[in-house]
Amino acid sequence: MGCSSFLTPSTSLRIVRSRSFFRSRRDEVIAQRSLHFAFLPSLSRATLAESQAPSRPGPAGGVSAESGSSDLEACSDQPSPIDFAEAVVSAIDAEGQKRRLEKELRRKSERTTYLFAAVASTVGITFLAAGAVYYRFAWQTQGAEVPVSEVFATFSLAFGASVGMEYWARWAHDALWHDSLWSMHESHHRPRDGPFELNDIFAIINAVPAIALMAYGFFHRGLIPGLCFGAGLGITVFGIAYMFVHDGLVHRRFPVGPIADVPYFQKVAAAHQLHHADKFKGVPFGLFLGPQELEAQVGGAEELEKMIQIRKKLPTSTH
Repeated sequence: MGCSSFLTPSTSLRIVRSRSFFRSRRDEVIAQRSLHFAFLPSLSRATLAESQAPSRPGPAGGVSAESGSSDLEACSDQPSPIDFAEAVVSAIDAEGQKRRLEKELRRKSERTTYLFAAVASTVGITFLAAGAVYYRFAWQTQGAEVPVSEVFATFSLAFGASVGMEYWARWAHDALWHDSLWSMHESHHRPRDGPFELNDIFAIINAVPAIALMAYGFFHRGLIPGLCFGAGLGITVFGIAYMFVHDGLVHRRFPVGPIADVPYFQKVAAAHQLHHADKFKGVPFGLFLGPQELEAQVGGAEELEKMIQIRKKLPTSTH
């Protein structure tokens, strides 16, 4: 008995239905794949065109030879799974590279903006402070003796105020910024979006008493005004140093040049990074005396040395 005897009309009908079922399932899969990868226009258009192409039944309900050949050609035009996967990966990589480039350009723009603000404010404040010191004593000593004691008191308090600001900043950082003022300071512990952050307001707040003290000391004579002038000058000097070391060296908001090569400032930067890592419950809260504050903790000296070595291995742009 030959094989052709098994091909009854009912068998042919079942074969045609099976082919139609598998063809419809294939078309559904292709259509879903096209929707998922709509960002690949060349592939999605091809698959959608193939999925929408009607099949022509042949005589006696079967599939004609012309339809079968067109199906074979359509299948041969479809990309293989490997080619399709490579196209998907290539598109994802291109999108990732584009985002990285945009992020790098935005970061460079932010650093340029903050660098301009830092340099402009530093130059302006430095010239104003130096000019105020000169004219205060030159104006008040016209035709008279130089008040040596007043000058000494002014510069002594300027130095004392600079050191005192470190202790004030340590206390305020712990008791205020990480407590009742956390809603403002939190912006400093999160990724920054833009050249500035809400935490920068604290710099303006500290500038108000410095300006007031220097203004009072500039327009009045005597020992008390001289001391006030020195206190305002010390706060100003601390603020400038804090901006370059904290914002520039530690958080890389702008380049600081040779400051980054000073060994002690490298310890300061490493200690402040441990503050952000929160390994010792926020310690150190100070900046310039942060290494000493950290070394007083159990295991603090070892962690500080580890962080210093890690920073030395990093590229300069990521310190």
